[in-house]
Amino acid sequence: MSFAAVIQVIMPNTFIHKSNSRGKANHGWLNSFHTFSFANYHHPERMHFGVLRVLNDDTVAAGMGFGKHPHDNMEIISIPLEGELLHQDTMGNTAIIKKGDIQVMSAGTGIYHSEQNNSKNDTVKFLQIWIYPNKKNVEPRYDQIDLANLLKTNELVQILSPNPNDQGVWIHQNAWFHMGKLEPNQTVKYTLKDPQNGVYCFVLEGQAMVDSIQLNERDGMGIWEINSFSIESLSENLEILLMEVPLKL
Repeated sequence: MSFAAVIQVIMPNTFIHKSNSRGKANHGWLNSFHTFSFANYHHPERMHFGVLRVLNDDTVAAGMGFGKHPHDNMEIISIPLEGELLHQDTMGNTAIIKKGDIQVMSAGTGIYHSEQNNSKNDTVKFLQIWIYPNKKNVEPRYDQIDLANLLKTNELVQILSPNPNDQGVWIHQNAWFHMGKLEPNQTVKYTLKDPQNGVYCFVLEGQAMVDSIQLNERDGMGIWEINSFSIESLSENLEILLMEVPLKL
């Protein structure tokens, strides 16, 4: 696949990843779309966006899942979009995460974990996100929260930050995640927490106009060297995830 087919460069500080340009892996029990190079999908122009290393859009068949496997020195975030996911790890955690939750693990010195579809009948869909940490070999940790009391219609709501005392979950990185659910013709503004960072916008549902650039469902857009930008909903329901991250590894 050519560079032009994978990335659309709009301006010097902006690019778009169309949903149909993502890498794809269908293992029968797992159907996964890779925004960035992952496993057997490799493209030199799509290795990462700053410290944002992995953005996988996964669908897991009923009763199936990822067996126990290791991680270290990575911040791993899971956001369920449909169904329930059963998590188990070597820190002693057993938990179910569902749509409306966010889960985070700091792998640090090393952990093993498994993720299984908790249903024998229905598929589960979730985002798997990896971020390079700014501290290595930390003590592994796990957290999850229900976002139901945080999310508000027509607002961008913070769901992740670098601060343990701040709203949402936290990670070892100068990064902030916000989620927005917008009604038709509503506009919100996002101001970067750190102007040295960039923001990767990912449309979960609907259509959006991001600073005059239209994004459709599952399109992604990287933007940097900017202090703020606007998001307008072009559809009945817009759900969008903003991932503000440092650009330097």
